[in-house]
Amino acid sequence: MFKPGPPTNTHVVDTTKNSVTLGWSKPIYDGGCEIQGYLVEICKADEDEWSLVTPQTGVRATRFEIKKLTEHQEYKLRVCALNKIGVGEAASIPGTIKPEDKLEAPELDIDSELRKGIVVRAGGSARIHIPFRGRPTPDITWSREEGEFTEKVQIDKGINYTQLSIDNCDRNDAGKYILKLENSSGSKSAFVTVKVLDTPGPPQNLVVKDVKKDSAVLSWEPPIIDGGAKVKNYVIDKRESTRKAFANVSAKCGKTSFKVENLTEGAIYYFRVMAENEFGIGVPAETTDAVKASEPPLPPGKVTLTDVTQRSASLAWEKPEHDGGSRILGYIVEMLPKGTEKWSVVSETKTCNAVVSGLSPGQEYQFHVIAYNEKGKSDPRALGIPVIAKDLTIEPAFKLMFNTYSVQAGEDLKVEVPFIGRPKPTITWTKDEQPLKQTTRLHIQDTSTSTILNIKESNKEDFGKYTVTATNTAGTATEHLSIIVLEKPGPPRGPVRFDEVSADFVVLSWDPPDYTGGCQISNYIVEKRDTSTTTQPSESTGPVTVKDDVEAPRIMMDAKFRDVVVVKAGEVFKVNADIAGRPIPVVSWTKDGKELEGKARVEIASTDHTTAITIKDCIRGDSGQYVLTLQNVAGTRSLAINCKVLDRPGPPAGPLEINGLTAEKCHLSWGPPQENGGTSRIGNEYIFRVMGVNKYGVGEPLESVAVKALDPFTVPSPPTSLEITSVSKDSITLCWARPESDGGNEISGYVIERREKTSLRWIRVNKKPVYDLRVKSSGLREGCEYEFRVYAENAAGISLPSETTPLIRAEDPIFLPSPPSKPKIMDSTRSNITIGWTKPLFDGGAPVTGYVVEYKKTDETDWTTAIQNLRGTEYTITGLVSGSEYVFRVKSINKIGVSEPSDVSEPQVAKEREEEPAFDIDSEMRKTLIVKAGGSFTMTVPFRGKPVPNVTWNKPDTDLRTRASIDTSDNCTSLTIEKATRNDSGKYTLTLQNILNTATLTLIVKVLDTPGPPSNITAKDVTKESAVLSWDVPENDGGAPVKNYVIEKREASKKAWVTVTNNCHRLSYKVTGLQEGAIYYFRVSGENEYAGLSDPKELLLPVTRKFVHGFKMFSFSESPEIDMKGFPHNTVYIRAGSNLKVEIPVSGKPVPKVTLSRDGVPLKPTMRFHTETTAESLIINLKESVAADAGRYDITAANSSGTTKSFVNIVVCSLSMFLVAQLHWYGNHLSLTAVLK
Repeated sequence: MFKPGPPTNTHVVDTTKNSVTLGWSKPIYDGGCEIQGYLVEICKADEDEWSLVTPQTGVRATRFEIKKLTEHQEYKLRVCALNKIGVGEAASIPGTIKPEDKLEAPELDIDSELRKGIVVRAGGSARIHIPFRGRPTPDITWSREEGEFTEKVQIDKGINYTQLSIDNCDRNDAGKYILKLENSSGSKSAFVTVKVLDTPGPPQNLVVKDVKKDSAVLSWEPPIIDGGAKVKNYVIDKRESTRKAFANVSAKCGKTSFKVENLTEGAIYYFRVMAENEFGIGVPAETTDAVKASEPPLPPGKVTLTDVTQRSASLAWEKPEHDGGSRILGYIVEMLPKGTEKWSVVSETKTCNAVVSGLSPGQEYQFHVIAYNEKGKSDPRALGIPVIAKDLTIEPAFKLMFNTYSVQAGEDLKVEVPFIGRPKPTITWTKDEQPLKQTTRLHIQDTSTSTILNIKESNKEDFGKYTVTATNTAGTATEHLSIIVLEKPGPPRGPVRFDEVSADFVVLSWDPPDYTGGCQISNYIVEKRDTSTTTQPSESTGPVTVKDDVEAPRIMMDAKFRDVVVVKAGEVFKVNADIAGRPIPVVSWTKDGKELEGKARVEIASTDHTTAITIKDCIRGDSGQYVLTLQNVAGTRSLAINCKVLDRPGPPAGPLEINGLTAEKCHLSWGPPQENGGTSRIGNEYIFRVMGVNKYGVGEPLESVAVKALDPFTVPSPPTSLEITSVSKDSITLCWARPESDGGNEISGYVIERREKTSLRWIRVNKKPVYDLRVKSSGLREGCEYEFRVYAENAAGISLPSETTPLIRAEDPIFLPSPPSKPKIMDSTRSNITIGWTKPLFDGGAPVTGYVVEYKKTDETDWTTAIQNLRGTEYTITGLVSGSEYVFRVKSINKIGVSEPSDVSEPQVAKEREEEPAFDIDSEMRKTLIVKAGGSFTMTVPFRGKPVPNVTWNKPDTDLRTRASIDTSDNCTSLTIEKATRNDSGKYTLTLQNILNTATLTLIVKVLDTPGPPSNITAKDVTKESAVLSWDVPENDGGAPVKNYVIEKREASKKAWVTVTNNCHRLSYKVTGLQEGAIYYFRVSGENEYAGLSDPKELLLPVTRKFVHGFKMFSFSESPEIDMKGFPHNTVYIRAGSNLKVEIPVSGKPVPKVTLSRDGVPLKPTMRFHTETTAESLIINLKESVAADAGRYDITAANSSGTTKSFVNIVVCSLSMFLVAQLHWYGNHLSLTAVLK
C-alpha cells in the first residue's frame, strides 16, 4: 500500500467577497486503501507559507468552503488526499484566486402551468411557489395590480425561492399578483393570475332616481368582481327606516335597473342590490342615504290678495291639498308685469303669505305661487285677477272686544286695541278728557294693526276713563274704555264729625272716600286708639370665606326636618343632628338671623359629633327659621329648619289709624300682626267693639257682629269641555275650555291630575302651572286605563276640579291592516291547490290574528270563502273540480276588522303539478365544510320536485353506500360520515332526477388531517455518492398545504431507516454522502400544519448500478398503474348504434404491456372492436355498438416491476336512458376524457 495520488478535477465552485468554495474528484489512484479524507491548504499569492484550513483529519466531502478571507486579496489553493499510509501529492488550483462577489442578474423559473394562472374555489387555498436565482441574492417584492394585499396573504422568502400563500380564498383575493426581483445586476418581473370561484362582489354605483310617492327606480353597474362566473341576475331588497329587516322585491332581475313599486307614501326606505352567479348571491351594495317615497307637491290652494299699495302687494294662500309625501319646505312667489312674457321670482317664504314690494304705481301685474319640497317644485297656482299697484283708502275702525278692564293694584296691565285703516291712521290717547301723559310706568306702543296701552305696577291713579282716537285721510274713529284698579278704598272724606257726644257714647259721621278701590264700599270700620309693636329685621351675617382644607363640615339630619315643623303652643320643640368635619367644627344656632343662647326655656347641647336644641313651653314667638351652622378652617355648612307654633296671633301692627270720625262713627285701619299665630291668615272674621271714655274712665264696650275679611275676587269656576284629542301607548293629550268665570281675577294657570283605574290616588301631571288650554301627559304605562281632571287657578286659589274624563286606555291607535302579498301557487293536485303568501307590510298597529282565503273559477264573478280565520300563511283548498282553472285572494284580520283583499293570484288549473328538481339551500351551504380528522359530519340538503325525484350521492373513488349513512325523504336528503379521515375530503355530488329534468349539486368537504403520501417519487442524476430524488405533492394535502418534507434512506443490508433531512420545502432533494456500490431504498413523507407527518411514500425498487460499455449508469423501475378516476363506478355509457372511443391512462416503467379481456378471454381485435396501446394510455375503439357489447371488461397491465388489474363496465342503452346517464356523468365529472359519438 502507498500514499494516494493527487485529487482530480480541482476547481473553484463559487466565490464571495470573504469566502472561496472548492470542488474536486477522487484521485485516480487511492494507494491501495480507502481514502480517509482530504486536506485543503491556502497561501497568499505573494507568500510561500501554506496554511491548513481543514481539520488535521481532513474532510470526507469533495467540496469545501474557505471562509473569513480578505476581499480582493489573491490566494493560491491546493488539495491533498489522505489514506491510512499518509498524505498524498497535492493538486493545485491553476493560477491565483481572488475572493469577490459574483454578479448574476435575477432569473425566474416559473412553471408553464403556473403562467396560465391559478383557479381556486372560495374557501380553498392558493399557493404561488416560484424558484429563482441571482447574485447577490435579489430583493423580493410582491405586489397586486388591484391594490393592497389582504391580511390573509402570507409571503415566504428563501435564498432561491419565494412563495405567496392565501388560505380561505374569497372573491377579494382574485387578481394579478406581481413578483419583482432586483439586485445590483438587474431586475426581473413576472405575474401570476389568481381566479377565485366565488359569489360576485357588490354592484357598482348604485343610485336611486325617478322617486315618486309610491315608486323609485334603481340603477347600478355590474360588479367589478364577478366571482369567476357570469352574473346571471340581480336580487333587489328594500327596508323601511323603522324596520331592521330587508324585504325582497325581486330575485330575478336580469338588467342593471329596476323600478320598485308599491312603496308607502312618505315612508323612508333603504335599498340594496346583490349580484348572483352560479355560486350564489354575492355581497350587497346598499344606498348610503335614505330615500323618501315622495314627489313634488300639488299646487298651493286658493291665492288671495290681502292688501295692495302703490309700491307693494300682499298675498295669502292655502296649503296644497297634498304635500307629495314630503314636508313642504317653502313657497316661491313669481310675478309677471303686463306686457312682458317672463315670470320672475319676487319672494321666497316658509309661511302662507308674502309681501311683494318694488311695484311701479299704476302698473298691472299677475302673480302665481309655487310650493316646493325636497323632491322639487309644484305646478304654479295663479291669483285669479290682475293686480293694479295703487293705494287703498279705508276709514279707520276699532275692533275692541271689551270696554272695561280690571287690574289688581300692583299688577301690570296690557290693553291691546286692534284697528284698521288705509293709509295707516294716527293714534291718540286721552284720560278723563286730558291728553294721556306717558311715563316709564305708563306708555303707548303702536303696531301696524293695533295700539297697546301698557301699565306697570298699577295703582289707583290709573283708575278712570280712557279714549283712543284713530285719524287718517278717510275719517276718524273713537273708542272709549274704562280701567278699574282693584285696591283698598281711599280714606273717607273728612273731617270726622262728632254729631253727638255723651258720657258713654259718641256719634261719628264722615263722607264717603273719593276712591272706592274699584268696587262698592260694603261697610266702615271704627276703632279706637290702641298700641302696637314692631320688630326690626336682623343684620346680615356678612361674607363667609370657604377654604379647601382637610374636610369641610357635614350635617346629617332626619328627613322630617326638611318640611315645616308644626308645634302647638306649650309643647316642646326639639331638633338634633349628627355632625362631622376635620378639624371639629364650631357649632352655632341662630333664629331669624340672631344667635341663640341657652336660657330657661332654650337648651343647646353639643358634642364632637352631635348637636341638639330644645325649646320648652313653646309660644308664638318661637315660630321662625332656625339655622344650624358648622364652621372650621375647611369651610362652613348651614342647614335651616322652619318651625311654626300654633298660638293666638300677636297684636296687629300699628299705627291704628282713625278716619271719618263723627259723633257717631269713625273708620279705623291697622296692619296685620307680626306674629300670625301659625296660620297664613288672621281668621276669616273680625269683631269690633266701641267704648265711650270720659274723665271718669272707659265705659262698657259695644261689640259688633262678625265681619268677613274677603278679597274682592274669588277662585274661578272649573274648566269646561275637557276632552281627549290624542292617544298613544305612552302619552295622552288633553284639551279644555276656559272656566265660565275667572272669579274676578285673571287665570294664572291650570293644574292637571290623572288617576289609574286601579289606583285611589290622583297624581299631578304638571309640576308648573300650564298656561295653554292643552297638555300632553307622558310617561304612561302601555295598556293601563286612565282618567283626567283639570283645575283653574287665580290669585284667590284653585278652583273645583272639572268633570272627569271617561277612562281611556294608553295604547297606539289601531287601523285595519293592509292586505297580504299576492298569493303564490305552492302545489296542486286534481282536486286540491295549495297557496302561500307573506304577511302584510302594515298590521294596522295590532297583531294580525288570521287570514280569510277566497277563491273562484276564472270564468265566474262571485268569490267563495275557503276558510274564515286561518292563522298560518299557507292553505290547501280542497274539493276543486279537476281540470278547472281557479284564482285566489287573501285578506288580513286584526282586532279592528278585515283588510282589503290582496292582488289576485295567477290562474291555476286543478291538476297534478309537475316541477323540475331543485335544491332549497342558501349560500352558506355551498361553502366548504371543514371537519377535523376523527370527527363526524352530516350534510343535509332540502329539495323539491314533482314527481318526487330520485336521489343519488356520489364521490370519486368512494362507495358511499358502505362508507356513509344516507337518509332520504320526499323533500330532504342527508349524508353522514363517522370518524372522518383525509380520504373523506373532496367533492360530493348530489343528483336529483325525475321525468322533467336532472339537477346536480356539488358540496366540498375538507378534512383537517395528516397529508397523504407524496406521489410519483423518482430518482435521477444518480452518481457513485449521491442521488437526486423528486416527487409530486400528495393527492390529498389533509386540508392544509404541505409545508415540509422528510426524506429517509435505508441500505438494503439494514432494516432501520435513517433521516436524511427533515427540513425540505421543495419537491426534490439531492441525497449526498452515499457509499459507492451500496444499494439504497428511499422514502418521503409530507407534513402539514394540522396533524403532522403523512404516511411515507417509498421508492418501490432500490437504486441499482449497471455498467454499459464501460460507463456507470443508474436506473430505477416503477410498477404499472391504471387510472380510472375519470370514470364513475368504472362505467361508460354508449347509445345503441353509436361509436365509442375511451382513453384510459396507464403508467409504469418500463412501459407495461396492456391487455383487455372479457370473461377471462383476451379480446380479439376486429375492425369494429379493437384496442390501441400507447406509452401513456389504453384506447378502446367500438363502432356501431349493439346490446351484446355491454358488460364487464378486465384490464391487465404488466412489466418487470409487477402486474396491476382493473376493469371497465360498458353500458349500451336507449336514447332516453343515454341522455339521463350522460347528464349524470358529465354533471359530476367534467374532466371525463371519453368522447361519445
